[in-house]
Amino acid sequence: MALDPELIMAALSELYGEPQPQPHGDPLAELVLTVLSQNTSDRNSGRAFVQLMRRYESWEAIAEAPVEELVETIQVGGLAPQKAPRIKKILEAVRERAPDWDLAFLSEDPLEDARAWLRGLPGVGPKTAACVLLFALERPALPVDTHVERVAKRLALVPSTISAEQAHDELEAYVPPDRYYPFHMLLIKHGRRTCHARSPRCEACPLERDCPSSVLKAGAATDSGAAGD
Repeated sequence: MALDPELIMAALSELYGEPQPQPHGDPLAELVLTVLSQNTSDRNSGRAFVQLMRRYESWEAIAEAPVEELVETIQVGGLAPQKAPRIKKILEAVRERAPDWDLAFLSEDPLEDARAWLRGLPGVGPKTAACVLLFALERPALPVDTHVERVAKRLALVPSTISAEQAHDELEAYVPPDRYYPFHMLLIKHGRRTCHARSPRCEACPLERDCPSSVLKAGAATDSGAAGD
């Protein structure tokens, strides 16, 4: 049986503090920033976003800019040749639906309609859509990035064999909707600071005793087996 999500959050809050929601404001800015963050660090994606905002005075100007110019502008963020045309196509789709560049309609649409519209944009997967819904629109969606996915699988909250996309559905069913924000933020912090992809710091983890993947448990079992021989 999976651990109670409230127990997980309580344990991690003792270590990292209780996350306080901080709405990011403009959902279109959140959308573009999240696309820039794909497969790169927050630092690099943030620098690319700043470069974009400094060079162009409006979303319209970005939508009309030559792809080659956009690639040059966001180069620091990585994968610019893929992300620049993706951003242009996203802005074209936004302009068609919202000529004023205001995605406020996503607050009014039924949640699944809003999610489906975002998912229909070029290069927008479940994580990017969930980031826009949760952080900019304060709607119940649970983004699953690499850290959240890794920690959730190690804790056996979701099967280790499922994809990141499937993990979104599984975790949204597991966590109460009004707790998506703290759950997401705490698992990200835990993945970055303690439950690393390589050499996780199990000795510093408050969930170690209940974690099926703990290397400390694996080591203890090995030692016990060796002693028995």
